[in-house]
Amino acid sequence: MNIIILGSGGCVSTPRACCSCRICMEARQKGFPYARTGCSLFIEDVNLLIDTPEDINASLNNSGVQKVEHILYSHCDPDHTMGIRVIEQLKMDWLADSLGKKPDNPIEVASLPVILEDIKKQGTRYGSIIKYYEIRGLICTKEIHTFKKDNILIELVPVDEQEHVAIFIISSNNKKVIYAPCDVKPFPKSEKFQGADVLIIGNTIVGDILKDDFVLSEDNPMRKELFTLDEINTIQKQYAIKEVIITHLEEDWGKSYDEYKKLEEELDGIHFAYDGLQIQL
Repeated sequence: MNIIILGSGGCVSTPRACCSCRICMEARQKGFPYARTGCSLFIEDVNLLIDTPEDINASLNNSGVQKVEHILYSHCDPDHTMGIRVIEQLKMDWLADSLGKKPDNPIEVASLPVILEDIKKQGTRYGSIIKYYEIRGLICTKEIHTFKKDNILIELVPVDEQEHVAIFIISSNNKKVIYAPCDVKPFPKSEKFQGADVLIIGNTIVGDILKDDFVLSEDNPMRKELFTLDEINTIQKQYAIKEVIITHLEEDWGKSYDEYKKLEEELDGIHFAYDGLQIQL
């Protein structure tokens, strides 16, 4: 099983447009892995993409992805869906379309029923983007709770009873990876997470001193929405997870690639994602 973290950034990419802070300046100068695109994941074994942030086209190119056959969605937030137009870049041939020819092998777009319904509501004055792509033959949609292809099994676990957010359990040959990119606090309780080889998780504040020396006070409301490193460590121990990789790294945390690598030396079994990171199990 080969998994690629295509994008390790947060709601805002690094470098942030028009920002002259040291993190963004360094990212512009050095490129990847100092630069970070929006949060996304690719499972190479089955050509499956999870989420389409605005800069997903750049992420796919950066990691050398050759083919996308399936797209799953974790939830409908804009930073995970607004790059959905990559479907046109992947499948639309305007010259063939002008002759009335539709593409072969449309991309399967799938998720939990509620999440898929949320995404179908996104569109323009002309209507749902998803429905437009279906009409043009670029995609087919499917409501799922599990995905199975070849030796890859993916289970979509709802974060809560409303089922607007999914966590992915990716299994193959007795290996298990949990992908929980966003909006997963409080982390749901499930024995299905037990003994995972890797947990890839977002929604994490890294440090108490953030960009521009911003001090994150104990009563800051972000602490209710985002995990601290101590809370990540608790989840890791609770489910006996071998390795944790933190993704969805916000530019607002004010830390460079080098600083994350240095911080890893102080942590036990916790690492920080970067664009193009490959996980082979």
